[in-house]
Amino acid sequence: MQYLLETEKLMIIDKIISLANAKVRLQFLAMERSLRAVGCQLPILVIPYDEDIFELPKGSSWWEVPEITKWLESENAHPVMRKYQCLTVNNYQFVDSDICFLRNPEDVLRPHSGFITSCGHWQNPGHTYTAESQRWISQKTTLWQRNVFNSGQFACDRSLYSVDELQATAGNPDLIRTCIQFQHNEQPGMNLLVWKAGVEILNLTLPPVRMESTWAGDYPAEYEQYWQDPHRKPYLIHWAGNKPSDSSRRPIDQIFYSFLTLEETADWNEQVKQLRLKQHQQEHSFRAVARKVKHTVQTIFHA
Repeated sequence: MQYLLETEKLMIIDKIISLANAKVRLQFLAMERSLRAVGCQLPILVIPYDEDIFELPKGSSWWEVPEITKWLESENAHPVMRKYQCLTVNNYQFVDSDICFLRNPEDVLRPHSGFITSCGHWQNPGHTYTAESQRWISQKTTLWQRNVFNSGQFACDRSLYSVDELQATAGNPDLIRTCIQFQHNEQPGMNLLVWKAGVEILNLTLPPVRMESTWAGDYPAEYEQYWQDPHRKPYLIHWAGNKPSDSSRRPIDQIFYSFLTLEETADWNEQVKQLRLKQHQQEHSFRAVARKVKHTVQTIFHA
């Protein structure tokens, strides 16, 4: 309470936003159950990644802004850029489907204002910018790295753009290559759009909060030892659960598995198995092609 009086900040979120399709149904269900388990009953608005949707649990509903969807489709933009519609509303927490909540986001966010994130990209800003966008976001401060963020989890108490403003800004010739034409994901574009809006960005893993990491990859072994201080315990954990690139399950993955039924766990493990098999086949195919190219080059030069 003392902190609230001193800062006069108060963020009251009234919704959780996510993005999903049927492919990530199990991850979404784990996320939703973890949210309810920490006592948060806020409605969840789910942006459809594509047309492959599924039946949502009670308290969740699909949320599409047709003007934004049609605009992005007309630009052949990556479907994940539909997240941009978050920037047209206020008082929300956005999370990807592969997140589990550890604390109620309403309580954690209440003392703050502006645009809130809690990732560790300030120490590894790669994948948050393009060569084009870095020139822009580094203009205001030499410490620009502290303001970049993972676009899989963020919160904001204000609308940063109207739909028309969003389209005009993202379509600006100086920004369009990052915000619309970048083919890999939305992360650099989201960072650039938030920077362009001029909102204050607060990362909870930096002072004055110094929250422990929210990234599951930072906990290769036991993790509870880092969470002894309840105020510095992360309020969500991102990327928990077996992934195709993981050789074995980490202790922190159990957070994800604890929100699945036995049948769902078996289903998830089979999905992981198939993804690993596909990944292995792709890697094997790539090596085979590389060997053929090498052999061809050697044949040409020794002919």
